[in-house]
Amino acid sequence: MNFNEIISVGRQALNDEIESLKDAEQKLSQSFADAALLLSNANKIIVTGVGKSGLIARKISATFSSIGVSALFLHPVEALHGDIGVVQEGDVSILLSKSGTTEELIKLIPYLRMRNSRIISILGNVDSAIARHSDIILDGSVQREACPFNLAPTSSSTLALALGDALAVTVMKLRNVTINDFSRLHPLGQIGRSITLKVSDVMHSGDKIPIIYPGQSFRDAIIEITKKDLGCGCITDNQKRLLGIITDGDIRRILQSTEDLTGLVVENVMTKSPVTVFGDSYLHEALALMENRTSEISVLPVVDKGNTVIGVIRIHDIVRSGS
Repeated sequence: MNFNEIISVGRQALNDEIESLKDAEQKLSQSFADAALLLSNANKIIVTGVGKSGLIARKISATFSSIGVSALFLHPVEALHGDIGVVQEGDVSILLSKSGTTEELIKLIPYLRMRNSRIISILGNVDSAIARHSDIILDGSVQREACPFNLAPTSSSTLALALGDALAVTVMKLRNVTINDFSRLHPLGQIGRSITLKVSDVMHSGDKIPIIYPGQSFRDAIIEITKKDLGCGCITDNQKRLLGIITDGDIRRILQSTEDLTGLVVENVMTKSPVTVFGDSYLHEALALMENRTSEISVLPVVDKGNTVIGVIRIHDIVRSGS
């Protein structure tokens, strides 16, 4: 296969899975709402499956745990050899099966019923044995697997995973999970740091701020920016109120386009009214300001409510906050 043929196969696989997700979106119905409401009031969520479905089940249970909902993966075989004891009154079970006839799950169902666990099934076949013994059925069928033989769980496993994510996101809304709730569950990860640490905790402040005045020469600006080594210079008035910014990128562009720098002053080349962030903003807010733009920026002036410069924060500072 040549390069173009290889790329074509990859694109076709992605398109097959995308189409499966689009079809599922259109098929979403009352059963999804019923499932989300049931899960939002569950004592605990048990997720189970075999093979590829088991791997997806593990991820779904981990997602629910990450949003503060008690959840665990239960292997159906291990369940029938003692682990069924984790299932308690008020628990809700999610069963995953492409065929809807997975023997291990069928054997497990009576023991879930004995513990009064309601059953939600994500199935590739909604007219199947598991479907007939489920309280709520979510349609996980696909027109075609991305596998060239239409056999290996590819589109179907992606769809099952996406339905699990959709349920978790909906439960977050139903349970009013806040960003602070979420951060407490991720204390050592970048997610947790980004929504607990504030800009003021990691910004460069005081004498480290590269301050430049509008009447200074472009040469003086380069010297100050190089000296402070933060990738920018903040142009302010005498009260340190922000007027504009010059970044390393600006300097490179000006040097490429201007032969004679004589007489070039800062106020003629600075970016006026730049994007800024407040010191009491969380790191994830600063990161969003940097990334959610047509062209990403890597440094932000930090200002107070009066637009006075109190610091500078770089995307590297946010990343390093996790080290």
